[in-house]
Amino acid sequence: MSPPNTEAAAQDTINHVAQDFEKISLKQLAREKGRYLVYPETKYPELEPFNHDDPGLRADPTKSSLYDNAEKIFDVTPRIGTEIHGIQLHQLTEQQKDDLALLVAQRGVVFFRKQELDVHQALELGRHYGPLHVHTVFGHPPGLPEVHVVYFDTKTPRKYFSSFTSGDGWHSDITYEPQPAGLTILKIDTLPEVGGDTMWASGYAAYDRLSPAMQKFVEGLEAVHSGDQQIADADAQGHTRRRVSYEAVHPVVRTHPVTGWKSLFVQRAFTRRIVGLSRRESEAILNFLFNHIEAGHDFQVRLRWEEDTVAVWDNRITFHNAIFDYLDISPRHGFRVTPLAEKPYFDPKSKAQYADPIATKQN
Repeated sequence: MSPPNTEAAAQDTINHVAQDFEKISLKQLAREKGRYLVYPETKYPELEPFNHDDPGLRADPTKSSLYDNAEKIFDVTPRIGTEIHGIQLHQLTEQQKDDLALLVAQRGVVFFRKQELDVHQALELGRHYGPLHVHTVFGHPPGLPEVHVVYFDTKTPRKYFSSFTSGDGWHSDITYEPQPAGLTILKIDTLPEVGGDTMWASGYAAYDRLSPAMQKFVEGLEAVHSGDQQIADADAQGHTRRRVSYEAVHPVVRTHPVTGWKSLFVQRAFTRRIVGLSRRESEAILNFLFNHIEAGHDFQVRLRWEEDTVAVWDNRITFHNAIFDYLDISPRHGFRVTPLAEKPYFDPKSKAQYADPIATKQN
């Protein structure tokens, strides 16, 4: 008798798991099994450069496809955050998708309550905004490597937070990639009665709030971003590194391709050093900028999640921080889809947000 085709059998198993998985929602899976992530040993080639055609460039400047069809749209704070009621994300037209890209580029983050969007619909929506990121080391749902899962509960080891304070959590996602995240989609579908909020801060306003002398100094500087801590954590747990590279160099101030506005683009989680400065000089400047972002309460917004709320934000011009104040209460679960965007760049001709009459009129 010939030996069994183990590769074919393994692939059949994966296909069956994926087919079964499509029949169940991630919310249901989390409530039945808790932390359901898998860590396959699959490896991927390095990310290839690509041209990013931002959908926001195709948008109607009035964004009428959203404003004329929503029950209510309102700004949550003057500088960042808008909430939309009466629109389901999985039913967006092509024009609404483009107009949403423009709104998010201008307001930083947009919130949608009571969303029916499932993970497969979120993946489809995400692909409208760019190729989807597969994380270098994080686990994912079976058969869905492009999905980043948020799951913490009372069983989460506290050692992960032993040297971690709430102020340390500010970050923009995967900035160590050569072309990091752009518009990003996160749905939270399970959470405690109280706690588990998320905060966002505006990179536009963080730049605007710097003195003219500091603005001039940081423009044109470049910084090294690294995922070294995520790699170290994965190595310690025996998880596979799916790609080799986890470091990139980006401008300290970047230009958004749709708005043309300047945004500060450093944060404590992944920015390691400024190119061309001594260690002490780099640490002094970066610590100042980190503290400037974290203490900028006049350009931050805090979302109190409800079940099935979705946040759509632009990782290019915002920072965010999840608040872990619920670990002794009950689980918090959701999923994120992370399209990639252009390689960060700085255009000396770009404007500060509040130097643009369009931004002043909008706010």
